[in-house]
Amino acid sequence: MTSPTRKPQDGVPALSVAEKNAPPRRRDARLNRDRLIISARALIAQHGVDASLEEIARQAEVGVATLYRNFTTRDDLVRNLYDLALAELHAVRGEIETAPTPWDALVVYTERVAEWLVADPSLPPILRRMAQLDPSARPAAEFDGFIASLVARAKKDGTLRRDVDAVDLAVLVTMVGSLGSLGDGFAGQWRRQLSIVLDGLRAADAPRRPRLPGRPLNLKDYQATVHGLTRRAARAAR
Repeated sequence: MTSPTRKPQDGVPALSVAEKNAPPRRRDARLNRDRLIISARALIAQHGVDASLEEIARQAEVGVATLYRNFTTRDDLVRNLYDLALAELHAVRGEIETAPTPWDALVVYTERVAEWLVADPSLPPILRRMAQLDPSARPAAEFDGFIASLVARAKKDGTLRRDVDAVDLAVLVTMVGSLGSLGDGFAGQWRRQLSIVLDGLRAADAPRRPRLPGRPLNLKDYQATVHGLTRRAARAAR
């Protein structure tokens, strides 16, 4: 599949031609907002949605007043990050729809969502806060229905096991995506682990399984990764 289309460090909309040609003040305002978004994602990934707003502004190299001009409250910042995340998710719908078979479409869906979660570990705390802010909001409901119909088509053509549903896919891809929150040692394993998950989703008489990508962590690598996480956790608890 293609390489990640978005990462936290470049995870903001590109400037349009009009914005590039805009007066310097307007262009600078857009760049300040972009830096705030990048900084907020990075710090929320580390500290949750209660990350220091002052530190977000500092890392974005802008004043706190600039942050509040763009986002009047912490929850306003969270809502904006949530809206950006949904836009990124919906942007892959066209790629899913053009996949040659329902199974290929499911692979695109799971790869893109896992990639999205691994690349931006701020997403889980943002999603949890939004559920608290507005429990009745379901802006992704249309996308949920789209995936459910895709699952039905994959079952009908015999490539997806019949006892799997769309919620199973959502849970599994979220589990794989959570590797992004565990550090680079684990995050680099996401594509291999997803391939194992996809193999388990195939119908019993589906075509022969493909070779797994990448390599598993050896015991030394695994222990080094776990011990590194443990040391970071111990330091954070002091």
